[in-house]
Amino acid sequence: MIDAAEVPALAYFGDRLQRGAPLARYTAVRLGGPADYLVTARSRADLRAAVALARVLAVPMLVLGGGANVLVSDAGFRGLAVINRAQNVHFDTIQGQPIVHAESGASLSTLARRCIERGLSGLTWGVNVPGTVGGAVINNAGAHGGDMAAIVRAVEVLPLADPDGAPETWPVEAMTYAYRASRLKGARTHLVLGATLALGRDDPEALRAQARDFVEKRKATQPPGASLGSIFKNPPGDYAGRLIDAAGLKGLRVGDVEVSPVHANFFINRGGGKTADYVALIEKVRAAVFEAFGVTLELEVEVIGP
Repeated sequence: MIDAAEVPALAYFGDRLQRGAPLARYTAVRLGGPADYLVTARSRADLRAAVALARVLAVPMLVLGGGANVLVSDAGFRGLAVINRAQNVHFDTIQGQPIVHAESGASLSTLARRCIERGLSGLTWGVNVPGTVGGAVINNAGAHGGDMAAIVRAVEVLPLADPDGAPETWPVEAMTYAYRASRLKGARTHLVLGATLALGRDDPEALRAQARDFVEKRKATQPPGASLGSIFKNPPGDYAGRLIDAAGLKGLRVGDVEVSPVHANFFINRGGGKTADYVALIEKVRAAVFEAFGVTLELEVEVIGP
């Protein structure tokens, strides 16, 4: 039995440390079993303390921001789940260029709207993209022709392997960005504390109009309901949704999870779905597309747990 009084990391969180908390409430698709341990981090200090706590407990750590693009096992997570709510944002100007310093738990869509109101361009595409700055940085999130790789100037990370590790600041080149990918995607070697974004300037009303257009396009082309967003990455020169549709898979169901009739790269939880249903449907669709076209679809979402 670990004595909290003898371990600073345990004493830091105190009764904020939960045991057996369901993760479904923290994921966009509202699925996921319990985590062995769970804490909510509301600051950079909390995030650093959570890393120390995971070492004390000798368990792996899972960080959840907006819970988008994440599929957590029905069995849950055997380790420490950290709900990232570190949301501080600071606007600055360096050598005439607008700069935003955002903590990793800040909502991407909320930050995009704040930028629009200040007449800052470059992040308008994120106005209705779910998730947090940290998740967007790791996944190189993007929409409407824009992405994080185009605006990230630096990323502040905390090494997870070094017990005495100090935060490091990486220039954007160190992230080795590619389409919906980065050095950190799936690596679990570093925790993103925050990012510095370099933006431009434009007329706020013009940016508002562009944002309204993006929102309308998203409503017209993407289905409502509980989903993970795009399930598969678009293969080079093609679209995952087109391939799935051409294979005749719209409306295919496993349990209460369905390939959307509106957009085939969205799988909708119709109310009683389980993570196991999503996984089974993913494999059915992947196999059918490969059989029809010889293309192996690569997941855009991350599957956590068994």
